[in-house]
Amino acid sequence: MNDWQIWFETGILHILDLGGYDHIMFIALLVFTYPINEWQKLLGLITAFTLGHTVTLILSVTRIIEFPLRYTEILIMITIIITAINQLLARKNTPNRVSTVYLIICFFGIIHGLGFSYLLKVMLGGNENVMAPLLMFNVGLEIGQLVVVSLVVAVLLLIGKYAKAIERPFRLSVISIILVVSIILCFSRILNLAPQ
Repeated sequence: MNDWQIWFETGILHILDLGGYDHIMFIALLVFTYPINEWQKLLGLITAFTLGHTVTLILSVTRIIEFPLRYTEILIMITIIITAINQLLARKNTPNRVSTVYLIICFFGIIHGLGFSYLLKVMLGGNENVMAPLLMFNVGLEIGQLVVVSLVVAVLLLIGKYAKAIERPFRLSVISIILVVSIILCFSRILNLAPQ
């Protein structure tokens, strides 16, 4: 197995590993933002998120920006909480300001990129050549994201086809569960900052 394959697989596993459930929850929320028939908007959201975390990965791995992991983990939870609350409060017939949503998700991607970069920096150590591993790791992340998106979309399509009546309650239930879990995790991480 060559180095490129290792970095690529690490990127995929970083998203799909159940230990990275915070990123899985966020990607699932992005899928819930728009109806499936508005897939172009969903694609735009995923792209905005990708742009955000790609920029941060580059800046963080090249040591241009540094941010403690313990604060990053709290900020990631806050992005999930804000996204979930926004979706629960959104009215079905209220037009979305799409450009604003994309900018917000791009900013959230910047925060998530700090979380992604931590593993990458640990694995790189003092390696001078960071661009090739960074590229393959990022490609792996994107494939992992697409797997999560595909699974959530498949579930929504099945529900829409065979149990249309429960589609909205299902969405609201999943969003609510993600919100509650995120709040609990956020407070847990804040408490961990307190001196022992």
